[in-house]
Amino acid sequence: MEGCSWGIRKRTEFFLKLKKELGLFMITSMFALDKLKLKSNLFLSPLAGYTNLPFRLVIREIGGVDLCTTDLVNARSLLESNPKALKLIETNEQDSPLSVQLFGGVKEEMRDATILLAEKGIDSIDVNMGCPVPKVTKTGGGASMMNELPKTQELIRAMVEAVDIPITAKMRLGWDEQNLTAPDLAKALEDAGVSAVFVHGRTRAQGFDGVVNLEGIRKVAEAVKDVPVIGNGDVTTPQAAKHMIERTGCAGVSAGRGAFYNPWIFLHTQQFLESGELPPEPSFEERIRVLRRHYDLMVEVFGEDRGSVQFRKVAPWYAKRFGPVKPFNHEIVRISSREEFERVLSDYLEWRKQFTDESGELLPRYQLSPMVASFMEEEDEHQAKQRKAIAVPKGPVEVW
Repeated sequence: MEGCSWGIRKRTEFFLKLKKELGLFMITSMFALDKLKLKSNLFLSPLAGYTNLPFRLVIREIGGVDLCTTDLVNARSLLESNPKALKLIETNEQDSPLSVQLFGGVKEEMRDATILLAEKGIDSIDVNMGCPVPKVTKTGGGASMMNELPKTQELIRAMVEAVDIPITAKMRLGWDEQNLTAPDLAKALEDAGVSAVFVHGRTRAQGFDGVVNLEGIRKVAEAVKDVPVIGNGDVTTPQAAKHMIERTGCAGVSAGRGAFYNPWIFLHTQQFLESGELPPEPSFEERIRVLRRHYDLMVEVFGEDRGSVQFRKVAPWYAKRFGPVKPFNHEIVRISSREEFERVLSDYLEWRKQFTDESGELLPRYQLSPMVASFMEEEDEHQAKQRKAIAVPKGPVEVW
């Protein structure tokens, strides 16, 4: 077994070197999940409470991504036509191709929910096997599925056999450092017929703490034969995406929190991988334009009252790259209407001028350091603190 593992590693290293020499770390023009043909190997990961229709549309309008995934949805709630669950899968013609991420530990419920979604025209189904929240894992779903490989394999097989659309799985490296089951689980799921495996480079026990383990992702990529493995975890910059691909041999990357921190992550990564040149940071005016667009879509989808309230948790993510921002963050989390949104934004734009030059650029002492992923070797103490500033979102667990 040891010799076999060494052979797989040397073969992987050879192909990684060949890809690098030939410049094949660019975006593939046709990336396939079985019959589903995609234009990009960059993916929007589900982020509970955040990756709703308005945000997916914002990301798609910016560009660089093709397949996006919804918030985590409880299979049973979907079958019961729970209004909140149905809202989580709301979509339109511009929101395509779309994957719905299901959560559940009962085979029949997951199969029937898959059939329901396929009949609604959903392009792909993703199964959550990585959520570390106890309220989810104690029911047999989320990361707990990594501890019961035979049961999980049969659940996936039932879903695959029930529909003609791709079934994928999102997992972590394992329950904890003593139970790194992801490679074995990936092999079992490949045998069951999954079309791709998305793996977050941390364990369930880590949550979002610590450094993403690239070697762990690499072992998952080496464990499967033909199924594409998509790396995930702290992909916050184009350099981080390239680094993850090069170090792990994964077929692509997905971003969740990184996309909220930087909605341009997919477009800039696409450009970086294709040209080798890093695009400039979006201007402050462009950030404000996208902020406004996101707010408009929140109001369009949820109504002015609810959309404004929900935008309270969205705006501070954009503000992380605004420079001095304390009064904006203090006021934006209190808005309840479009009028209040416009007032807060207008007041902030005027207040911010004291920190800028005549062209509107931040004065040098107020400029922000670039974001660096946890697994990048050059991350220093200051940058590590910046990374930790990416809060772990709180989502509607009862609807998950």
